[in-house]
Amino acid sequence: MSNLLDVLFADDNKAVIDEVQKNFNLSEQETRAAVEELIPALSRGLQKNTQATPGMDDLLEALRTGKHERYMEKPGSLGRPETVKEGNDILGHIFGSKEVSREVATRASGKSGLSSSLLKKMLPVVASLVMGALSKKVLGGGNVSTSTRANEGGLLSSLLDSDNDGSIWDDVLGMATRTLLR
Repeated sequence: MSNLLDVLFADDNKAVIDEVQKNFNLSEQETRAAVEELIPALSRGLQKNTQATPGMDDLLEALRTGKHERYMEKPGSLGRPETVKEGNDILGHIFGSKEVSREVATRASGKSGLSSSLLKKMLPVVASLVMGALSKKVLGGGNVSTSTRANEGGLLSSLLDSDNDGSIWDDVLGMATRTLLR
């Protein structure tokens, strides 16, 4: 999901990537390599989980109530133990088991050249960043509405277009209808 990488590596999020680099004692290149290898697995997990209504509802509720944008707005919070705990909870929802997280770290290690033990430690922080980026992108961070942000064709569109027809509106309408009929 290149849009998620674009958000994380955007100039206005440089402090976030710098904080990850500092927390894990990595070079800028190593940090980029790690994030570029971990993000696709997290994205695939999110897409898989959001294909069914309960998964999408859970994601939207987590974005609405989780205040994950704080990770993007206050990068210093990334080094806190509660960030790792929340990241592990996020990984549990995305992957379902620690074994899958370990496998993701092992595969990313082979491609990034970084140790799998380091990537296992980074994975919860990167998962928190993913939710932070999604929160920032979906819920705003300015005067841009959610529908306008969805039109950008980025993160929300790729997650909400469950039937992969290139349009999120039929999917959003279906979710809204299901929510109203509860």
